[in-house]
Amino acid sequence: MIKHKILYKDTKLFSKLISDYLDDNNKLTPFVNYFPSLVNFKKQTQQKKQENVNRNVLVQSLKKQNNFLSLSDKSNENIDLLNSENTFTVTTGHQLCLFTGPLYFIYKIISTINLSEKLNKEFPENNYVPIFWMASEDHDFQEINHINIFGKKIVWNSDQKGAVGKMKTDGIKSLIEELKMIFNDDENDIINIFENSYLKHDNLSDATRFLINALFGKYGLVIIDGDDKKLKSEFISVMKKDIIEKSYFKTIRSTTNKLSENYKPQAFSREINFFKLSEGKRERITEVISEEEIEKHPENFSPNVLMRSLYQEMILPNIAYVGGGAEVAYWMQLKDVFLQEKISFPILLLRNSVMWIDEKDIKRWLSFGFKYEEMFLDEHHLHKLFVENKYSFSLNKEKIEIEEIFKKIIEKNKDNGLIASIDSELKKQINSINKLEKKILKSEKQKHETSLKQISKIKSKMFPNKTLQERFDNFIPQYFKHSETFIKTLKEELNPLDTNFLILSDKK
Repeated sequence: MIKHKILYKDTKLFSKLISDYLDDNNKLTPFVNYFPSLVNFKKQTQQKKQENVNRNVLVQSLKKQNNFLSLSDKSNENIDLLNSENTFTVTTGHQLCLFTGPLYFIYKIISTINLSEKLNKEFPENNYVPIFWMASEDHDFQEINHINIFGKKIVWNSDQKGAVGKMKTDGIKSLIEELKMIFNDDENDIINIFENSYLKHDNLSDATRFLINALFGKYGLVIIDGDDKKLKSEFISVMKKDIIEKSYFKTIRSTTNKLSENYKPQAFSREINFFKLSEGKRERITEVISEEEIEKHPENFSPNVLMRSLYQEMILPNIAYVGGGAEVAYWMQLKDVFLQEKISFPILLLRNSVMWIDEKDIKRWLSFGFKYEEMFLDEHHLHKLFVENKYSFSLNKEKIEIEEIFKKIIEKNKDNGLIASIDSELKKQINSINKLEKKILKSEKQKHETSLKQISKIKSKMFPNKTLQERFDNFIPQYFKHSETFIKTLKEELNPLDTNFLILSDKK
């Protein structure tokens, strides 16, 4: 296997905030507790030890939620360990995407598992448990109802509304049949896992839980659903403050304004950051809500993306959150809310990013004279670079010579009124040379048409639909080829504390 690493900032695909965060830039110090490092994880653990988490309710809820799964011994052990005061969690989370959605869904989970294992090895006096938080209350169905494989979009069409976790899995069987036809295989491991996940469970929450456990349970991953009455009972005090008193709006807005002095904020804060759940609905709260209603039915109130972060940290003994760039950004808008509630703000860790490329494509790429870093250039730039490398033609020398000639003309000129005319003529000459240069370049491109098409083809694999592979493609094609070796390879190669974009070859 060929592998290569590129600094995130050198890809030019990540925001200034993320680049600065990975550099521990002091501009971001007010918006974090600690930057990620082994020393700081130890400090974070010590800080979290001082807080009270209702471990009894947490463990009871986890056992109830997962009682229909065949959990691995390691996952069962991890749930029991959460009763212990020296056990902490490392958490990631995501929407309940169909068939796991884009590749980074997989990368987030592996980053979380690997960080937990690294911390367990580094600090054996404590236990660190990897957690996947299911965003089952999210209601944006259009974001989770499709996958992309081989440039084909497979869509689960349904007119169901409300929290996606409660949606019936009706209609997914036909999509699994479609996958069988695409791959001409109905016995592959992943097809069997999909059938057991979606065809043997009534709702999307149960199906997704089964799927994630089937893929990652053996590594001790523990899956939690925040849509739980007992867990939400631990969050009642915050619900009241936000829904009735609107206590957090000014704090979040103030932090966001400070952050926006140097960076673009990610999330929008509202006066009320909860939705009301009912049958087939998740709606913004517009009516007056009483304390009694919240106390009796906390399960009817669903936090938005900002309050969900606070909810998570109140019910888990959590020390770190693993997420993508957008998640890291919106968490930073919450730092002062955590101070307000006297809850430890977790260490934020950017998930690993990976690009898979066939080994033959990497070798061809390098044979074209390109560097790994140049994979991130746009297609037009790559074509131009290739032709210039093959045919080192440039009229820059001639342009300089013409500019020197006109400079001498200006020096000899005694009539200052003619300087503007001379400058204008110079610009015309330079423009003419630029046009000639483009024509010559176009002619050379035509000579190398086959190579340029190959460059475009490789580029489209790396950036399907002109976006990063991990944000578009699903993992199914890789799993079809390699079965469990796909996840095993990622687990071996991903270092959660490595601030590099990873490129892996894939032998074909």
